[in-house]
Amino acid sequence: MNPLLSVFDLLLTPIYIIGAYVYAYYVTKKNIREKPEYAYFTKGLMVRIAGAIALGLIYFFYYNGGDTTNYFQTAVAYSKLLFKDRQEFWLGWLGDGRGYYFNFDEFTGYPVYAHKDAHSFFVVRLLVPIVALGSYTYFSTSVLVACFTYGGMWKLYQTLLLEFPALKKEFAIACLFIPSCVFWGSGLMKDSFTLSAVGWFTYSFYHFFIKKERKFSFGFYLLISSYIILAIKPYIFFALLPGAILWLSNNLVKKINHGFIRILIGPVILTIGVLAGYFSLDKMGDNLGQYQLDNVLEKAVVTQRDMKAEYYGGKTYDIGEFDASIGSIISKAPIAIFSGIFRPAIWDVRNPVMFVSSLENTYLLILTIFLLIKLKVKGFFILIWKNPLLLFSMLFSLFFAFSVGLTVANFGSLVRLRLPELPFFVAGIFMLRHLYEKQSGKKVKF
Repeated sequence: MNPLLSVFDLLLTPIYIIGAYVYAYYVTKKNIREKPEYAYFTKGLMVRIAGAIALGLIYFFYYNGGDTTNYFQTAVAYSKLLFKDRQEFWLGWLGDGRGYYFNFDEFTGYPVYAHKDAHSFFVVRLLVPIVALGSYTYFSTSVLVACFTYGGMWKLYQTLLLEFPALKKEFAIACLFIPSCVFWGSGLMKDSFTLSAVGWFTYSFYHFFIKKERKFSFGFYLLISSYIILAIKPYIFFALLPGAILWLSNNLVKKINHGFIRILIGPVILTIGVLAGYFSLDKMGDNLGQYQLDNVLEKAVVTQRDMKAEYYGGKTYDIGEFDASIGSIISKAPIAIFSGIFRPAIWDVRNPVMFVSSLENTYLLILTIFLLIKLKVKGFFILIWKNPLLLFSMLFSLFFAFSVGLTVANFGSLVRLRLPELPFFVAGIFMLRHLYEKQSGKKVKF
């Protein structure tokens, strides 16, 4: 048996699952009369817990360890240090931790991640109290992570419903039941926290800026979610912030009732929004790491060249030759976006995990092509432009797909890195279908 697993995983994990179910059942009963969407609350949480456990099983028994086990091992070591040396614990957990590695021993275990890897270590900081609550067992901790990060996806679901209340089932699929998001975004991984943070960001941005509900709680959620995204995966902001600013700009334009004034002022507001997004990213500078504006084009070129190395073992994709010029990069937009959303495809499959992902992507591709045909391409984009939430969902997902498809060449990384875009793109497809049905008076089944 793996040394990170013990008999307590078998004994305690069912208790944590039952506790999570009892809590979800209580919340559902409390809210379902006034908010019918809570019919999906318990189901969504149980599916996430199943995804978190499945992730652990795959990593323990198929991959023989990896990121998730490394996070757990490091968090356990740091958490147990509290019982050995409190001063060194606080220095290690919240401080810089310099010279403190030598305080670990057989009792605490030894960390894998160090403070030098700031993004990974921030996940460890979040996990330290959770592993203690999980009784230092991997699968109990996984259940807790699934529960704690569920809130962001639930809030995203509720936010979408405020604009499209008829799409309860469809948005539940997009936010709660996408297989890739359930598997990669529920357990002890960076993606669980960033995916949840994106949900909280969207929820708080919508209420604070779009609905103009200036409550302290919305501002607090917005700041905390932004901080978590920047601390773990800052490149997500490369698409999220500009998309949010354009969402706000488009919403302001739509509220101008006079047609002539809207035509006159609309382009000015949208231009200001675009410039605000650009300068915000530029000012963020070092926080975006390799995805900051000054480096992203060069990074894409280097990645494209590196992907041809033999050590990737065929688990890469090639979008063709390009250089760091704007024109060359833009020319790769179609294939980069396609790769960022719909790959790995059936023809890319090299292992069972890729096969499952390819089935999901194939289904999503069929739905997209179906709507493009029904709306005759032009109508597809006209409907997107008319609805600010739909515009944000598609801008964020398409620009994110472009960024990831251009700068990532390994399928294993692609499957995880594209997670934030999936709920928005799938929700966007359902919004488009709904708007098409209202416009045409025809029901579309898929």
